Amino acid sequence: MEASASRQSLGLSVIIITKNEATRIADCLASVCFADEVIVLDGFSTDDTASVARAMGAQVHQVADWSGFGLQKNRVLALATQPWVLSLDADERVTPELQAEIIQTLSDPAYDGYRLARLSEFCGKKIHHSGWWPDYVLRLFRRELGAFDDVPVHEQVVLTGRVGKLKACLLHFPFENLDALVVKINRYSGEAAKMMAAQGKRIGVLGLIGHSVWTFIRIYLLKRGFLDGRHGFVLAVTAASGSFLRYSKLMFLNEAREQKKSK
Repeated sequence: MEASASRQSLGLSVIIITKNEATRIADCLASVCFADEVIVLDGFSTDDTASVARAMGAQVHQVADWSGFGLQKNRVLALATQPWVLSLDADERVTPELQAEIIQTLSDPAYDGYRLARLSEFCGKKIHHSGWWPDYVLRLFRRELGAFDDVPVHEQVVLTGRVGKLKACLLHFPFENLDALVVKINRYSGEAAKMMAAQGKRIGVLGLIGHSVWTFIRIYLLKRGFLDGRHGFVLAVTAASGSFLRYSKLMFLNEAREQKKSK
């Protein structure tokens, strides 16, 4: 996906990391065909992710080891060559409105980075409450001024410079169904528990219960999840379940460490 001779270069690299995203990567790549280059760093997917991405015109690189989302995204960032970078996940889509706004913005940028308002869909419904909207994420930035932190999950761009916001939204399709949400909650809760344990954090049963109850109240009531109907209720319950799993795993990790020390 290189800029054609018939149009002016934007100076934009799109970077994406993938692992078994064959069913979603094509739509993602199709939405960024306006970029000067699109770089995919694939973790040796066992499906057709790499071949689909190549067929769509992306530069595909593959690495076997996995060091967490932040480090993996810094790897693909290092492969970018354009002055500006747009970081996407395979489950995200740039809308025509966002494409137009990015093109206009890069013609005369006022900031060094831009947050995008991400609109997510869950089980066929776009979620406008429940803490999901507006989900501003820093994704468009000057390559030489930004990098990702090295946390295992929920990585963020650390930017040296001024940050603005774009108006058009980035579409996000994180879960094909409820099963996918449950699988992700289980995986992320384990990574988060390990990170908290490494930081020396501790939790007891009362704290575990308190965090879970508070998460439900925050999502369903304070973040007005009830306005998202049954989808909002399910999201509040699963968020509370994620909190419960995260702190339960932390509690047992600490207990296992103490038992090992006592032997």
